[in-house]
Formats: sequence, C-alpha cells, structure tokens
Amino acid sequence: MKRRSVVALLGLASLSLGGCGFKLRGVQTYTFQTLAILPNPGGPLAIELRRSFGDSVRVLAPNEPFSQAQVVLDILQEQREKTVVGVSSSGQVREFQLRIRVKFRVRNRDGDELTPPTELVQQRDMSFSESAVLAKEAEEVLLYRDMQSDMVQQLMRRLAAIK
Repeated sequence: MKRRSVVALLGLASLSLGGCGFKLRGVQTYTFQTLAILPNPGGPLAIELRRSFGDSVRVLAPNEPFSQAQVVLDILQEQREKTVVGVSSSGQVREFQLRIRVKFRVRNRDGDELTPPTELVQQRDMSFSESAVLAKEAEEVLLYRDMQSDMVQQLMRRLAAIK
C-alpha cells in the first residue's frame, strides 16, 4: 500500500511539472558554425568558451583571420573586482565580495550588430579569516573559476538565442 502511494505521488509530481512548462535544457543549437572572439582570443574566458563549444561551433584560433568567422564575439570589458564588505570592531576584514563583469557584443562578419553591448555580472560573498589566509586564497581562486564558468554558460545561452 505504501509503495502504491509513493508511485502515485511521483506520477502526480511529474504531471504537475510537465504542465507548468518545466523542461530540462537540451543540447543548444547555433545558427552559425564559426565564431571569432576578439580582442583577446587567448584570454581565460575565450579559452573556456572554446572548450565549452566542443564540436558544435568552431572557434577560430588567435592566428586565423576573423573574416572567416560567421559571428564575431567582441569582449569589450572583462573585469575582476574584490571589495571589502565587512570588518570587525577592531577594523580587520571579515568579508569580501568577489565580482566578475563582462561586457560584450555580437556582430556578424560584415559588422552588423546581432546583440547590442550587454554587461553580465557574477558575484559571490566570501568570509575571511587571518588564521586561514592560504585556504581563503585557494577559495577565492575557486570562486572566480566558478563565476567564470557560470559566465561562459550565460554567454553560450545568449549566443544560442541569436537568430
């Protein structure tokens, strides 16, 4: 009896999720086959983008002319920030806010703008302790890497939306 009620509950949950429009993200399709990343195709964001596209889109190498690309991704600004947001009563830092800002635009090889200049921001809060400086430095590196991965996924979704 208990097993039937669990199965019925799971069935009801799946029906309600299907009815609300919930759908797992599938494989993204792009309307272009080649992409150039300017001005720094060897930067960390560009390298991760190249890796994330896999075989679905060919990202031009730094030595290839960008005129071969169907779409050009201009990274207008890529900035990492670290701001103090909390201090103790004795003035020691207790909390930082890490932030990555990426401003980009997408255009075709003729220069026609497909996406106007857009800014994406990722931020994370990080506590700080004087007694664990090395561990906190490693945590900071991991948080920046995580934010960069999220930024790449957002960029890929925006690129997939281009018609």
